[in-house]
Amino acid sequence: MPAREGVENKTEAMGTMKILILHGWSYSTEKWEPFLNLMKGKDLNPQLLSIPGLTEPTNRVWTLEDYVEWLKEKVGQRKAILIGHSNGGRLALAFALKYPGLTKHLVLIDSAGIRHNELPIRLKRFVFKSLAKFGKKLTTSEAIRSFFYKLARVSDYREAGPEMRETMANLISADLTPDLHKITTPTLIIWGREDKITPFSDAKLMYKLIPNSRIHIIKGARHSPQFTHPKEVCAKIVEELK
Repeated sequence: MPAREGVENKTEAMGTMKILILHGWSYSTEKWEPFLNLMKGKDLNPQLLSIPGLTEPTNRVWTLEDYVEWLKEKVGQRKAILIGHSNGGRLALAFALKYPGLTKHLVLIDSAGIRHNELPIRLKRFVFKSLAKFGKKLTTSEAIRSFFYKLARVSDYREAGPEMRETMANLISADLTPDLHKITTPTLIIWGREDKITPFSDAKLMYKLIPNSRIHIIKGARHSPQFTHPKEVCAKIVEELK
């Protein structure tokens, strides 16, 4: 009987955890439903946040600091577990750095936040900044603009409105690498081994720099293992939070 009561108490505690999910750079959250249902089936009650400019309307340009303060309002006064995918991971990391007292646990899924200087990345930043600053003044030819988009592989950028194009330029210019060693929050790093967007080397660097971190690599997965391998991702998160 005592053992059974202990299990029930743990389950209740799991169910009362405040879990906030920050999705990546996407204008839809439909793909998250299977993963959310799996978590709910494990007695967790996650809240997938609508992010300004992506899944929540906005008419202004945002900085990383703006998103941190927006997230602070969502977290409130009670510590939260933050699950961040891609750009959502960048926001979670920045929040944990500024508000460690409000961050109970971090789960980073193929997270952004490490700035690269390889030629393709420099080209992408150049395109982002140039188009964000000059817009149609850069060229009146849609064909030439399309060439720039294709050259830098910026399909997400092309779909964004003017404010979010400048917002994206702000975010990809931020580099959290020098501060990762300051994160005191327990951190689980989950990564798709075949990720070509945020490379596996980023996972290893985050694991090396964040003191209280663990890493779980998902073989065969790319940038969004929560969609392609939801059971494995969910099981690892449940194991971590217990």
